[in-house]
Amino acid sequence: MGIISTIMGFFGFGVGTSIGCVIGYYMFIYFQPSDVKDPVVRPLVEQDSETLQRMFPEIPLWVKNPDYDRVDWLNKFIAHMWPYLDKAICKTAKTIAKPIIAEQIPKYKIDSVEFEALTLGTLPPTIQGNGMKVYVTDEKELIMEPVLKWAGNPNITVGVKAFGLKATVQVIDLQFFASPRVTLKPLVPTFPCFANIFVSLMEKPHVDFGLKLLGADVMSIPGLYRFVQDLIKEQVAIMYLWPKTLVVPILDPSKAMRKPVGILTVKVVRAIKLKKKDLLGASDPYVKLKLTEDKLPSKKTTVRHKNLNPEWNEEFHLVVKDPESQALELLVYDWEQVGKHDKMGMNVVPLKDLTPEESKVMTLELLKNMDLNDVQNEKSRGQLVVELLYKPFKEDEMPNAVEESDGVEKAPEGTPTGGGLLVVIIHEAQDVEGKNHTNPYAKITFRGEERKTKYVKKNRDPRWEEEFQFTLEEPPTNEKLHVEVASVSSRIGLLHPKEVLGYVTINLADVVSNKRINQKYNLIDSRHGKIQIELQWRTSS
Repeated sequence: MGIISTIMGFFGFGVGTSIGCVIGYYMFIYFQPSDVKDPVVRPLVEQDSETLQRMFPEIPLWVKNPDYDRVDWLNKFIAHMWPYLDKAICKTAKTIAKPIIAEQIPKYKIDSVEFEALTLGTLPPTIQGNGMKVYVTDEKELIMEPVLKWAGNPNITVGVKAFGLKATVQVIDLQFFASPRVTLKPLVPTFPCFANIFVSLMEKPHVDFGLKLLGADVMSIPGLYRFVQDLIKEQVAIMYLWPKTLVVPILDPSKAMRKPVGILTVKVVRAIKLKKKDLLGASDPYVKLKLTEDKLPSKKTTVRHKNLNPEWNEEFHLVVKDPESQALELLVYDWEQVGKHDKMGMNVVPLKDLTPEESKVMTLELLKNMDLNDVQNEKSRGQLVVELLYKPFKEDEMPNAVEESDGVEKAPEGTPTGGGLLVVIIHEAQDVEGKNHTNPYAKITFRGEERKTKYVKKNRDPRWEEEFQFTLEEPPTNEKLHVEVASVSSRIGLLHPKEVLGYVTINLADVVSNKRINQKYNLIDSRHGKIQIELQWRTSS
């Protein structure tokens, strides 16, 4: 009976469970409550502030307040730049600390205090993720208020000498929280576009650290930690708590805002007895010239091929802003079809050595560099003859606004009145490649007239530096310039003697209005090819 009861019990359990599951399934499917409604989906912009606050209890400040900007990009920037910022900050810290230490150590009869090691470690500070407040004012300035947090792994070791003994103190476990105000002003039209950085603290900073002396943490001494904390906060507040500031000069505002005061006319006459640079016993010289403290690109003469005594007689005009500090740099190069151009020599003429309104012909010895103690400057490299004339502006000619020179000289005498000289300089190309050969040259087509550069053999990045001029009766406002880069076979009898590598068509209206354009153009029908072309529109007025 026991066995039969057990079997019947298992059988009843199995049947009952099966029946219960079937009944439950049908009840779940066919007897759902009728008062259940689908949830209402609404855009976030239609939600009220209380609903948003419940959904997002910690909304970043840059979402709630338009004065706050996101700082994720800035934290990434700091992380990438930290190895370099570390060195710059440590150098500035030493400069600031040196006079303070020199002033304080006599009070405590200490002989010296020196940094034996000073590095901020590998962990950069971060700006609080809620955002950074940015102020917009009517002044020429930009004001930012980040919240700075830093828990780093610095190595700061200070050696202290007193009473003939030396002790080494190491800073450990440094943490720093501060709310600085960073002001960039004045804003100037010279890179990086601000002259000074002003840093103030909007509240006393929190600084936490340990001091290791003789292997023990000195800050664990009762009362010393609080004393040092208060001392640091008070000293920092005395120096940098707003409205007091730390000023970091970036540019000289007087120089950044300088106006042009005159024109320097440079006539590159000739070179004498230049040294051979090419294997075949010749050189292809040209001259680059520019003024120091000038951001404009250098001006260049044309290339004189295979000539050690070249004559140019080319004239250039440079805008002078400070004749007392600026100088004219002259560099002679040997032009190369492939690779870097070799420097043949150089010299510098300080503008303060020139008498205004008086033309001066100078024969300059070409030097390797301007180090007077370099014995290599004793070697003869040839001479360069130039004619210089500095003409200061008169009061009525003085420009009213800060402006950069367009770097374009006037058209030569004989240029048609109302017209001008269109100058096309083909500098270089990049990533040009043919299917059968790559011996590139550039062909210019303008008003049905064609001009060509020399071809560069087996080079995907050719450099030409060749200039072409077109004398026009009127400005080419509604005309176009067609430039084609092609490759010519160096072998006779190939099926593809010429191959087009790409082309570009340029509207000339911009160069007429801007006087000068120097930029890179993407070549059409080329995968990655680019060409750098400089255009100038020179007039006699």
